[in-house]
Amino acid sequence: MKEIKIFSGTATKNLAQKIANDLKMPLGDLDILKFSDGEMQVVLNESVRGAHVFFIQSTFAPGDNIIELLLMIDAAKRASAGYITAVIPYYGYARQDRKDKPRVPISAKLMANIIQAAGVDRVMTMDLHAQQIQGFFDIPVDHLIAEAIFFPYLESRDIDNFIFASPDVGGVKRARAYARKFDTEYVICDKERKKANEVSNIIVIGDVKGKDVILIDDLVDTAGTMTMAADKIIKEGAKSVRAICTHPVLSGPAYERLEKSQITELIVTDTIPLKKESEKIKVISCSNLFAEAINYVYEFKSIQSLFNR
Repeated sequence: MKEIKIFSGTATKNLAQKIANDLKMPLGDLDILKFSDGEMQVVLNESVRGAHVFFIQSTFAPGDNIIELLLMIDAAKRASAGYITAVIPYYGYARQDRKDKPRVPISAKLMANIIQAAGVDRVMTMDLHAQQIQGFFDIPVDHLIAEAIFFPYLESRDIDNFIFASPDVGGVKRARAYARKFDTEYVICDKERKKANEVSNIIVIGDVKGKDVILIDDLVDTAGTMTMAADKIIKEGAKSVRAICTHPVLSGPAYERLEKSQITELIVTDTIPLKKESEKIKVISCSNLFAEAINYVYEFKSIQSLFNR
């Protein structure tokens, strides 16, 4: 069997170290050097000849993170690695997954093309913004589901009379999955726009009176829609509002909006490191899920069993 080696880029080094610890093995030794103009050079400081190599790197902004990943893949390919898997906990540019107006790119597909061109054999990721992005690759994609992390957490919490909510129409499938698991109801927040990129009003479809509401989404960026939905839900008579989001992008005014909002707790994973701490944010590590998935892939086992517990 091929030797297994795990390397990390700089974007998610802490998560990669946790994954390596869970696998009871060290992170591989590499250097990412920078010239004075910002150009990068990756140096693998150990042999990967014939090995099954896993590179762990989320591709959130800035663009250096995706370049790092590509350079690591190319370095391993040219060093005769036996098999290369890109472990991308957060797959950046996933929100641009279709051509919804003239003269725009399908960026999620472009990223897939670039990653494949670098020489990767397999991709592992979690909670893609749209599941059809898996079809943008012509190589195997292991799509992990964060429900495997969030379900046990919710089961351990003493939250009475709770229901789930989708902050927009696009997230209904996620909210429905949670409602089905916990045998409860879900509601939908429908956004009204008077002009592009500006939400003027949110309509809550369903009854939230006296309920502990849990908003479900794959990521939280500026937190505009999430906090507006939470405030509206409270106005509709809900007892409390929490939110579960896999990827804490949290850019721009996100932290300020969260602090001022009716959200009592935002539960996220560590696919993206937090820019700063907040009493409202609870981070649940996804390292064990990725470690188990990596081990299953290495041993040619089906990862479906990770989600049937």
